[in-house]
Amino acid sequence: VQLQASGGGLVQAGGSLTLSCADSGSGFDDYTFGWFRQPPGKEREGVSCIGTNNRLVYYVDSVNGRFTISRDNAKNTVYLRMNDLKPEDTAVYYCAAEEQNLFARMMSAVFGYNITPHFPAWGQGTLVTVSS
Repeated sequence: VQLQASGGGLVQAGGSLTLSCADSGSGFDDYTFGWFRQPPGKEREGVSCIGTNNRLVYYVDSVNGRFTISRDNAKNTVYLRMNDLKPEDTAVYYCAAEEQNLFARMMSAVFGYNITPHFPAWGQGTLVTVSS
């Protein structure tokens, strides 16, 4: 997989954005995906992850109920719909891919149990800025 993240921008608090993570490589259906973010001056943190279909999804507490992760296997793209954005959501957002049989490793990284994950692919990051 080769990932390209996009969709970031400047939005007011309470607004919405949808991030996209497109795979220009091959084998998209065989991978699971996660979204991570790095706020200014802080460590990278997990946000959400998704299995090989839209039934297996997980969110960290800080975004649960506001963000929705999904994937379109026909378009080789993973999305992160972000609603009710808050200034503390300001960060560079990254997507990452992991082989489906290693989804536990993706989950471990998203929930902070693996701070140095070595995934096969990372997107380049897209900046989300939420103004108050």
